[in-house]
Amino acid sequence: MSLLRVCAFAKCLNRRSLFGKCAESVRVSPADRCQLCASISGGAVRRISETPLLFQRRNVSFVIPKREDAKKRVLEQSQLLDVLEARIQQLQSDIFLDVQHAEVQFVKKPSSGRGVLPGKSSKSAPKEKSSISKSGQTVAKGASESQPSRWMEKLTQEKNNKLRKQQHLHQKMQKNVKEKPTAKSKGSKSSSVLPGTSHKTISSTKKTTKTKTLAKNQKGCTKLSDEICAAVSSPVASPVASTAAAAAATAALAHKVSKGKHKGSKNPVPGKEGQKQTVADAQARAKELAEVEELERRLSQQVSQWTSSSNPERLQEYSEGAACGDIQLSIRSYLEACVFAGDVERAHRFLLSQHRVMSRRKHLNTGVYNIIMRVWAKKGTLNQIGRMFILLEEAGLKPNLGSYCTALECMGRNPNCSPKVIARCLSQMEEDGLSVDDLFSQCVFRQDERDMVLKAVHIVQPDYQPSLNANTNQCSSSLVKDFYTQRSDHQYPKLDFTQEELQERFKHQLSLEQACTITIDSVEAAKPITENMAKMRELLADQRAQWQKILLQALRESKRILANTNTKDYRLNLYPYLCVLEDREYVDIMIQSVASLPPSGESLKILASDLGNRVYTKYSVRQKHQNQIVEKLGNIYNGYIDLLAKDTKEYDILPSEHWCKLETDQSSGPTLQGGETHWPYIVSLELGTYMVDMMVKNLKINSDILNPAFDRKLIPILYHMYTFRSTRQVGFIKPHPILTQMQQEAMETKLTFDSYVIPMLCPPVPWTSVKFGAYLLTPTKLMRTVEGATQHEVLLEKCQDLRPVLDSLNQLGNCAWTINKPLLDIIISIFNDRGSDKLDIPPPLSEAPKIPHFNAQDPNYTASEKAHMKREVINAKKKCSEMHSLRMDALYKLSIANHMRDEIFWFPHNMDFRGRTYPCPPYFNHLGSDVTRAVLVFAEGKPLGPKGLDWLKIHLVNLTGLKKRSSLNGRLEYANTIMEDVLDSADNPLNGKKWWMNADEPWQALSCCMELANAVRSPDPTQFISHFPVHQDGSCNGLQHYAALGRDVIGATSVNLMPCDVPQDVYSGVAQQVEEFRVRDAKSGLKIAQVLEGFISRKVVKQTVMTVVYGVTRYGGRLQIEKRLKEIEEFPKEYVWDASHYLVRMVFSGLKEMFTGTREIQDWLTESARLISKSGHTVEWVTPLGLPIIQPYHRTRNQVLKSTMQHINLQISHDAKERPDTVKQKNAFPPNFIHSLDSTHMMLTALHCYSAGLTFVSVHDCFWTHALTVDTMNKVCREQFVALHSQPILQELSNFLLLKYCTGLPYLCCPDMLFGLLIQTLNLAITKFSAFVINGVIMAARTATSRSQFQFFLCGSVCCCPQWRYIAASLSMRWTETLLLCKPSFHLHLYTY
Repeated sequence: MSLLRVCAFAKCLNRRSLFGKCAESVRVSPADRCQLCASISGGAVRRISETPLLFQRRNVSFVIPKREDAKKRVLEQSQLLDVLEARIQQLQSDIFLDVQHAEVQFVKKPSSGRGVLPGKSSKSAPKEKSSISKSGQTVAKGASESQPSRWMEKLTQEKNNKLRKQQHLHQKMQKNVKEKPTAKSKGSKSSSVLPGTSHKTISSTKKTTKTKTLAKNQKGCTKLSDEICAAVSSPVASPVASTAAAAAATAALAHKVSKGKHKGSKNPVPGKEGQKQTVADAQARAKELAEVEELERRLSQQVSQWTSSSNPERLQEYSEGAACGDIQLSIRSYLEACVFAGDVERAHRFLLSQHRVMSRRKHLNTGVYNIIMRVWAKKGTLNQIGRMFILLEEAGLKPNLGSYCTALECMGRNPNCSPKVIARCLSQMEEDGLSVDDLFSQCVFRQDERDMVLKAVHIVQPDYQPSLNANTNQCSSSLVKDFYTQRSDHQYPKLDFTQEELQERFKHQLSLEQACTITIDSVEAAKPITENMAKMRELLADQRAQWQKILLQALRESKRILANTNTKDYRLNLYPYLCVLEDREYVDIMIQSVASLPPSGESLKILASDLGNRVYTKYSVRQKHQNQIVEKLGNIYNGYIDLLAKDTKEYDILPSEHWCKLETDQSSGPTLQGGETHWPYIVSLELGTYMVDMMVKNLKINSDILNPAFDRKLIPILYHMYTFRSTRQVGFIKPHPILTQMQQEAMETKLTFDSYVIPMLCPPVPWTSVKFGAYLLTPTKLMRTVEGATQHEVLLEKCQDLRPVLDSLNQLGNCAWTINKPLLDIIISIFNDRGSDKLDIPPPLSEAPKIPHFNAQDPNYTASEKAHMKREVINAKKKCSEMHSLRMDALYKLSIANHMRDEIFWFPHNMDFRGRTYPCPPYFNHLGSDVTRAVLVFAEGKPLGPKGLDWLKIHLVNLTGLKKRSSLNGRLEYANTIMEDVLDSADNPLNGKKWWMNADEPWQALSCCMELANAVRSPDPTQFISHFPVHQDGSCNGLQHYAALGRDVIGATSVNLMPCDVPQDVYSGVAQQVEEFRVRDAKSGLKIAQVLEGFISRKVVKQTVMTVVYGVTRYGGRLQIEKRLKEIEEFPKEYVWDASHYLVRMVFSGLKEMFTGTREIQDWLTESARLISKSGHTVEWVTPLGLPIIQPYHRTRNQVLKSTMQHINLQISHDAKERPDTVKQKNAFPPNFIHSLDSTHMMLTALHCYSAGLTFVSVHDCFWTHALTVDTMNKVCREQFVALHSQPILQELSNFLLLKYCTGLPYLCCPDMLFGLLIQTLNLAITKFSAFVINGVIMAARTATSRSQFQFFLCGSVCCCPQWRYIAASLSMRWTETLLLCKPSFHLHLYTY
């Protein structure tokens, strides 16, 4: 609630009333003060109603005086704005005066420049002097006599006398506190008031406890900074201590100043009784305020037993960063870029410019200051470190571990540093609750920083040795407790490589990542080179050489301009980001983007983001080189491969444990987790837009390069244009047709990719923390998120134990792969021979439909014909664009596979925010299409064993899509009957019977045919070494989890959770049930049911049944069924609409009967998410393995990025400062929760398969292993599913939601106590809000006859007060959800109140 409205309460009601006390004790934040000033400067005059009854109907009237001259009012308001801005600057210059409470008093507005007495009309007021309470100065007379120059002169005089007044405050505090207080406040500064405006006086106070704490912290820090400065030749004089004491005295004095009423033009001095009454009122107000604060503390305290902070420094940064968002991240990245580029002066100047202004200083935290302190520490300038500590004190920030680390490093580099200074620094650390061991275990070191810190510590503690322990905390999850504690029967697998071979592979991968890019041969290279192709390639090579020179010159010129035109130091600009790489590297990135631009063009936002990310990736790799991480990484990796190589001893530890132990043993030198700041999305986008603009303006080509008959002139090769996506106008970058033609005719044989696109040539670095793992140097996120979202990273950093999650990712990444070369050659031959739609090989653009051309102005065409031809043109262009995208996607995948055909490689893994795992390389991986899965086989081969051949045959039948309802024995018998077709397919895939082409997954079926042919033709199939992965897919995995959660026997049987003679097919079961419904309705005469006879099949309902568990609506399900019906040529098209409506109802009804508990669980999850998001929170939960999950769905806000090219409108839906998107939150919670359970089951299976020595990978709910170990994997899979659902999953989820969102959980056990706390909450609301609002709450409690009605009331639908939404946000979730979970007797108790 605004400050002025609170003051209105005090004006209208009795001074001794509760509302009067509220007005005197309400706290005002700096943001509120700024809003107050803005509202006054905007000319809004608050006229207070004199009638309490009228006040209940209208809290405050906002009236503009009608009789004032408009121009004079505007002038007076602008003058007041200038004064207020100067006043704010003056108040903010006092760095220690933290105003916590403010008391505002209003005097009646004078009219037409005449001062008036309070309570009198303007007509009865002659030109008299007005007295402002607590100012201690006389005020100005009239508007004509008061000039702005006098105001500014007064403010200047105040500023000059400020220090002298502060020095007297301490002496005044020592006087007798019983001395009669005057009506004029000693704590306020003299001020003059312009006539024609409301008059206000703000007296600043501060709570004693906070003052003492701050003074204590500042005292300690001041001593340390003084000693640091005293240790150098040029000490820094600072009046910090005296200023802090003066500020504390001011705050204490302000608490003791009594407040009198305005009577006439002077404030009378109260007598002794009045003084006692004033003191009594002050004590009562203080007591009430303490009670309110205690209640607030109890209501806001979050119970979070599942997390604990292992790094207080980082948690402090996160809490501060949440308030500042991308601004703070932008500042950090800007400073780090300046430092990396060697422009320390620019970085230091920018930090000082941010620090000097309070409005910008709020975006700084301790970590920002540490960036500059690290620079001075490298140079050994101890006096600069002391100055930075003083800046920290001025900003009201405490030094953290990073701050003390830089100070000690600087002392270690400075040979003349006194041991007393080092001892004082260590002592101050201990006073702040930090130990020296914390320095070495939690700080991020670069280069030789750790050695320098240790050197400084040894000066005062010669025998000290850091106590470093590897991360071996016991896992808190009961699901994996035995996995980590009982390892006697574990058999961790080894790789089929020697130690020397793995070392060579590491060097190869390291050089690849250092280059950041790789150029490979295209699979189209096999085509013969024609004369025209050679000509086009030569032309392109010449043009690119010219473009490089032009871009290089343009880049250097633009950098020179940016460096010289940065007049305002506090403004962020792109110059540092254009200096982190060599100029030629920026040019290479731009040229590469031109080569990969599609003919249809690319969105400016996507292209710019891609360019910015490429620059950041190279910058990050360069940072690691500068920090000397590469050498240490090589040493640790050489020790790590001892665990994996086949010619080394056996280990009984996991990869992550071994890596942590190696890091602990080699603790000297830099920290591998470099702690670099990731660039904000807006920075990458702005940098990329700048580069695109440079390309558009400078890259040109001769117009006659292909046709000499044309006039020669330079034309741009890139065009910036606009197109419409739905109703939004989107900027596009499109290549000129001449460039497109040259590239297509050249048919270049090389493709250039970023290094992370290619699979790794050595085993990935194990994930040991949230920020370290996967690639050697390339930055990789553990959790994939939307660009700019940070809430996931914050949760992961706070998480207590992620070991099971990280170890499962490491297990998936340690699986070695190789290429099925015979199959790859067949696919490439079809790819180069016009492709095949049937086999999912996209054809070339030469097979695309021709775009029709017609003259829209031709009078021979009718309007309908023109419209028809326009649609044909649009459809043809769309088809060409789709064909080009599919063709290039296949080209990339096949070219990468061909490049890796003789290699053994690995896929590092990470996960999305739900915990589902994915390979990091984006194009070529085993999560891809049928083509990419078919060419991938395990690098390690294992003999088939006694049952391996049978599993290969069963797997082949599964790939065909036949025999879904047959048992395993039935499928095996069918496989034996088709062995002739299988062998024919293996021997003559393109010229034989082509049986394999009719399978659901044709390429995987052909690969399996080849493996079977080789196995059956071997001398002993049981000894045949097979590299082929056999799949075990879940039966509608989402419904399996729902059936297990709801203990639904019928549903569990339909998804194979119960023993059956033959495998159950839930899709066929639903189709059969829908058919029964159709027959019933057809007999009753329903037309659409009769039309659908013979058309209801498994394929029609499968997609809808599969996606119901993931939250598909009836609308989405209808679209799915409509698409399937349209694919049936015999079905009458005029009935598609009605049939899809009918079938989607039947499918949902059938599922509801089969899965009774599923819909109830979904409804509970949906309603919980709705309540949570309505209260202003996002939905969070924790998986059974301890992975924290948060749904990043917030209301979309628009942010405009202004550039010289265009203004890019960014629709940001993940901003945590925005309110949650209720619709997305509630619709996404059920499917996301099931996805998290699915990933948990997969991770458990992965861990236990690894301990059993199995090769295991997964495609979500589809598990892969060798044919030999299928039975073992099946056993582990089932055991872990039972173990998972033996946990009280829904009960634990309910408990977590109560702990997280219903802070009064202990009171659930006692409704009476809960009711009492609710009444206290209402009292809190009375303290902060109007009685009208609270009456609405009480009326809701009295009149509601049901829980839903009470909830309706409490959500603010009854009360029309504007402030209701705020109290609803603070109360509705805390108490509505609690009430809904309480006993029914409590509801009756509440309703009868």
